[in-house]
Amino acid sequence: MTAIYAFGPFRLDVAAGILFRGAEPVALGQRAIALLQILVEGGGNPISKDRLIESAWPGLAIEESNLTVQIAALRRVFAEEPGGDSWIETLPRRGYRYVGPVAVKEQENQGAAGNEQPALAPPDKPSLAVMPFTNMSGDPEQEYFADGMVEDIITGLSRIKWLFVIARNSSFIYKGQAVNVGRVGRELGVRYVLEGSVRKAGERVRVSGQLIETETSVHLWAERYDRRLDDVFALQDEITLNVVGAIEPSLREAEIERVKRKRPENLDAYDLVLRALPHVVPPMPAEAAKAMPLLERALTLEPDYAGAHGYLACLWRIQQREPRRSHPACARRSVLWPRRCDGAGPWRICHIDNRT
Repeated sequence: MTAIYAFGPFRLDVAAGILFRGAEPVALGQRAIALLQILVEGGGNPISKDRLIESAWPGLAIEESNLTVQIAALRRVFAEEPGGDSWIETLPRRGYRYVGPVAVKEQENQGAAGNEQPALAPPDKPSLAVMPFTNMSGDPEQEYFADGMVEDIITGLSRIKWLFVIARNSSFIYKGQAVNVGRVGRELGVRYVLEGSVRKAGERVRVSGQLIETETSVHLWAERYDRRLDDVFALQDEITLNVVGAIEPSLREAEIERVKRKRPENLDAYDLVLRALPHVVPPMPAEAAKAMPLLERALTLEPDYAGAHGYLACLWRIQQREPRRSHPACARRSVLWPRRCDGAGPWRICHIDNRT
C-alpha cells in the first residue's frame, strides 16, 4: 500500500519521498519530507518537537536548531502560495502543527479494490496516457494554454505507429484531481503516464514533464524547459521525442520526422486556436458557436493554417445538424475546407465523429 497526500497545488508521495507542486518535484531533503508527512498526517493537531525529531532523525541526538532549519525550508516552499507562509504554525515551547489546506489521503491498495473500476489490460504494444498539465501561471485564464500544449503533444505521439496513445477525452477526466499513476494505469489500461506543468509569463514559457511507469511508479524521464514563447512548437516536439526515446531508445529517423509537422507561423493565430479548443471537443452547436469566431480570426491571420481549417470544418458539420443551419453555403464550406488540411488531427476526429 502506498499513500499520497494532496493539498493545495501540492502532492506528497510518501513511498517515493517526494513533494510535487503540480507535476514538478520540489527540492526538499528527506528529513524535511519526513517532517511534512507527520505534520500533514496530524490533521491540524499539535505535534511535539520530540516526536518530530524522532521521525526525521530516528535514534540520533541532535540540536533543536536542526528541526528549526528543516521547518524553515518547508515554510519557504509554501510561502510561494497565497497565505502559504502560515500553513505551519509554531506552538511556543510545544512544537508545530499543520493548518494549511485539508490534505486528502489517497491510498493504492490492491486488496481493497471493491470500489475501483475493473482494471483494463494494457495492449500488446507500449501504451501511454498524457495527463492534463497543471497550469502554474497563477492565472486561470491561462488554463487553455496548458490544455493546448497537451493536445499538441498527444497529436505528435499519436503519429508513432507502434505507440498506443489514449485519447484526450479519456485522460482529461482526471483534470483537477490528485490521482495515483497506478490507478490511471489500471483504469485506462496503460503502461506509462506523462505528467507535466506549464507556467507562461510574458514572452517566456516554462514546462516540466515526467514519464512514469504505472506498475512500478518508477520515473523513466524528467526534464524542465525554460524557453521563449516563439520556441513553443520546437519545445513540444522535443518533449514528444524525449518521451518516445525513453520508452524506445532505438527511435528511427523516419519516426522522428513523423513527429514533426508543419506548424503555424503566426503565434497569435495559434493562441486563438488554443482558446477555441475547449469549445471544439463537445460536439454541441452552442459550443461550436463560441469556437467558430476564434477560428475564423485565426484564419484571417494565417489563411493556410491547416489545423484551424480542420476544426472549423468539424464545427460546420455540427452546425448542419441544426435544421436552420442546413444551408448550401455551410455544406460547401465543410467540404472544401478539409481539403486544405494535411490529413491529420482535427479532420480525422471530425470524420469519425460524423460516422456515429
